[in-house]
Amino acid sequence: MSSLTSFKAKVRYVLHKKLRQTHRVSRKSLEFTCLLIGAALVALFSLGFAKFADLGLEWNAHWSAQYPIAVWVVLPCGLALLTWFTAKYTPYVAGSGIPQVIASISLPHGANKSRLISFWQTLWKIPLTFLAMLIGASVGREGPSVQVGAAVMLAWGNFCRKHGVAFNGLSANELMATGAAGGLAAAFNAPLAGVIFAIEELGRGVLLRWERRVLLGVLASGFILVAIEGNNPYFPQYHGETSVPYMFLWVALCGSVCGILGGVFARLLAKGLAGISPTKIRGWIRRHPIYVALFLGLLLATLGTYTQGKSYGTGYDVVANALDGAKTPAELGMLKLLSTVATYWTGIAGGIFTPALTTGAGIGAQIWSLTSGIVDQRLLVLLCMASFLAGATQSPVTASVVVMEMTGCQPVLFWLLICCLVSSIISRQFHPKPFYHFAAARFRQRIQEETKEEQK
Repeated sequence: MSSLTSFKAKVRYVLHKKLRQTHRVSRKSLEFTCLLIGAALVALFSLGFAKFADLGLEWNAHWSAQYPIAVWVVLPCGLALLTWFTAKYTPYVAGSGIPQVIASISLPHGANKSRLISFWQTLWKIPLTFLAMLIGASVGREGPSVQVGAAVMLAWGNFCRKHGVAFNGLSANELMATGAAGGLAAAFNAPLAGVIFAIEELGRGVLLRWERRVLLGVLASGFILVAIEGNNPYFPQYHGETSVPYMFLWVALCGSVCGILGGVFARLLAKGLAGISPTKIRGWIRRHPIYVALFLGLLLATLGTYTQGKSYGTGYDVVANALDGAKTPAELGMLKLLSTVATYWTGIAGGIFTPALTTGAGIGAQIWSLTSGIVDQRLLVLLCMASFLAGATQSPVTASVVVMEMTGCQPVLFWLLICCLVSSIISRQFHPKPFYHFAAARFRQRIQEETKEEQK
């Protein structure tokens, strides 16, 4: 009788153990499913954003070519209107969007942790960036996709945690990092670049747990978009030279030039128009952003008219043509740099990622022209795209991997990385702190000041 009782006890114990294991497996499966749903939401928002952006660029190319005189009215007035609306109603979507995510990750846990990436306000990033592209501002959608991705994943994570479904083991920082990097991966159709961006840019100076779920979420966003859109490089496939005689000298040249210009670019963005203006008029500039936007709009219209529209929007066509070996105006790189800085100074929503790549492509074409075309233009364009982005952001690994995945130039990755490292080191001499983190500090300070005023 005792042996039978003992046998029944063992059976109950085994069954109970199996049920617990089954519960754990089902719980993990549910959490993984929720992670995939969140990644899919990030990918779908990024895809919708991309479609809107492409539509804005297409409409801008159409109307600005058909009605060139209208540019001189639409650009200044449109920029002034967007500047007014952004400052009054959506102040936390101004600029790129990457600084807002970095600032949110670095803020202490509390009520204001997600203030910079609140879901409904961050969604304004999509129509405002679309309108900026429509009127001809020099902006990209990749930085804004990072902020939108972070907001989407955090909102989904909070919903799941509120209902006790999943993500109890993931902090707000990890959810934001997953969504932000997933947004970049989906925006560029580059899953690996999203992971590198999360580690190098978002994790710089901040304690983040890079556990498996975070990296899986980032990769899933990129691969889901690949499944929808196909495994196509963002730019045309690179078919240029992968090595030339004295390659290290060309790498040093491109890295040095782009390091200097990238550092100046970051410094101009950080200082703003008031920061580089004479002391007497700085106060007036800060008090009258609408008039400043009108003036900068006239400057953008001048640049756009001179370049026949090539300085508007992201500059995707400029890069695509340069990578195909087509002749590119020698001065276009510097003009695109100026138009991107002028647009950023207005304070409207819009990123600098793709415009920086276009600037780099223009610089590469200019170096090719000044050296009498003794090497393949496409190689110099490729090196300068990556190194200028690295100089502007001081994220050399991200810049090299992004360009590699966007163009499918794996054989040149080693040289891209060396070129980006040179550029980043030189850029620090002009702007010691990485631009995105410099801008993030301003957003963080703004939130802290607003919090103190609310507590009074």
